[in-house]
Amino acid sequence: MHVETSRSHQARKDGTVASYERHLLRRSFRDGGKVRKETLANLSHLSPEAITAVRAVLAGKTLIDADAAFEVTRSLPHGHAAAVAAMARKLGFPALLGPPGPQRALAYALVISRVIRPASKLSTAGWWDDVTLGPDLGVAGAATDDIYAAMDWLVSRQDDIEKQLAARHLHQGGIAMFDLSSSWMEGRHCELAAFGYSRDGKRGRPQIEYGLLTSNDGRPVAVRVFPGNTADPKAFPDAVEAVRGTFALHKMIMVGDRGMITTARIKDLRELDGMAWITCLRHPAIKKLMTDGGPLQLSLFDEQDLAEITSPDFPDERLIACRNPHEAAKRARTRESLLQATEADLGTIAAQVAAGRIKDPDKIGIRAGKIINKRKVAKHFLLDIGEGRISWSRDQDSIDAEAATDGIYVIRTPVHAETLDAAGTVAAYKDLANLERDFRHIKADDLDLRPIYHRLEDRVKAHVLICMLACYLLWHLRQAWAPLTFTDENPPARGNPVTPARRSAAAAAKAARKTGPGKQPIRSFRDLIDHLATLTRDTIRVGGQPVSKLANPTPDQRRAFDLIGAPIPLTLT
Repeated sequence: MHVETSRSHQARKDGTVASYERHLLRRSFRDGGKVRKETLANLSHLSPEAITAVRAVLAGKTLIDADAAFEVTRSLPHGHAAAVAAMARKLGFPALLGPPGPQRALAYALVISRVIRPASKLSTAGWWDDVTLGPDLGVAGAATDDIYAAMDWLVSRQDDIEKQLAARHLHQGGIAMFDLSSSWMEGRHCELAAFGYSRDGKRGRPQIEYGLLTSNDGRPVAVRVFPGNTADPKAFPDAVEAVRGTFALHKMIMVGDRGMITTARIKDLRELDGMAWITCLRHPAIKKLMTDGGPLQLSLFDEQDLAEITSPDFPDERLIACRNPHEAAKRARTRESLLQATEADLGTIAAQVAAGRIKDPDKIGIRAGKIINKRKVAKHFLLDIGEGRISWSRDQDSIDAEAATDGIYVIRTPVHAETLDAAGTVAAYKDLANLERDFRHIKADDLDLRPIYHRLEDRVKAHVLICMLACYLLWHLRQAWAPLTFTDENPPARGNPVTPARRSAAAAAKAARKTGPGKQPIRSFRDLIDHLATLTRDTIRVGGQPVSKLANPTPDQRRAFDLIGAPIPLTLT
């Protein structure tokens, strides 16, 4: 038997001709020497789906109830974990962390999870059951004690891990950058927790300090954790020791800001053969260079933004004076707004004095002192206070003296011009912006290091190390996914290193339109991770047999994998 389809035509009353298909169930048989056909049923009234089913049955296929035999038993977010794990494998992360084993699997999962979904360890362990990362890496259902044991194992391998990263990105005679930041802690039982200068603005909270050592392009290489009351200069020797001792790099240019590489630290560096530095002078030293006919005069900047000078106060060092006119204008505007705000507050005190509410000169002076010190502009005001009176005026000489240094900074280094010319030295110092970007990613934008809940010193160090390794992975992901995000793919080179960095026209265009070439959506890095999470891996039961299948990827999901040079895998391993 078979279904025979034919097309028939029929004239309508209006003179037109209608055509329609006829579907007949027929059988063929022999009658003597002839083949004859018999129509068993007219199927034309059936739906196309029903006719297709009849054809399938006649062809010997077995039809089953889709609702009964086809069942999606589980659907797990997969794309984000698969993409981050693919980049981690490309960077050799499993071998970087250490030999195979359950502790490495947990440490590896913690680093990947920090990029995908930064959260507490307890929350992360519960989340592993809800994404393919948990079952694929064998960490689903991990107990908290197992995670803590993996953290202890990871921190015991920190030196070996950092040696491998240093071998990749640092070299003899090259540049290493170091800076310090802080994050607050919840609880006060950790030995590292202490009160200090909070870069997060969290007053009344104990904190830790941690220093990040990077290559000149901002790739993290090592991290060190310190008590929360550690000053920048006290942390710097640990970075030098890591470079010379742990990494065996005895010839290196260390780059740090003026608070990190102080005169005392430079004195120590001088005693280490092969160690050089690039840093910046503090404001009093700059003023000294400008006074009494010193080598730093404003006329140097009449035709250029930077000039190399020398001073007997800095023997065997090059001084590169720079003036940023944009920063100078910004400083002038800021100073004027602070002066005006202070004068307005002084006006409030003057009104109280005029109304007779305050008469004692000491009380007037105390209130006025708080006002002028609040914004650190006391040196710019001359106060006249007496019994029941107060007046003030601006100290224009003081204002002019400060304005003379607006936008001026002086870089100091012993590195010879044959190694780094003046422009190259300025550029190397300004590369500290790459390190500051890493701190933003670690603390706020992506990895959410803070606040810290661990109590044991090694657990705190392990937490910071996990965030540093996640930052290393994040650095490469942001580079690869620049075409899909707001990251500038080709930032323009600065002909003058003193001028502010600018975004390329292409980056400004995609930021304004929120789309790229071909109207493709442009997302933030975090939104791209969330979009990749919608690529699910479904477990389907068909006829009693489970089958794993990926959802069809969107064009952006497929391109995200293409950009990191990896196919979309069914599993993470």
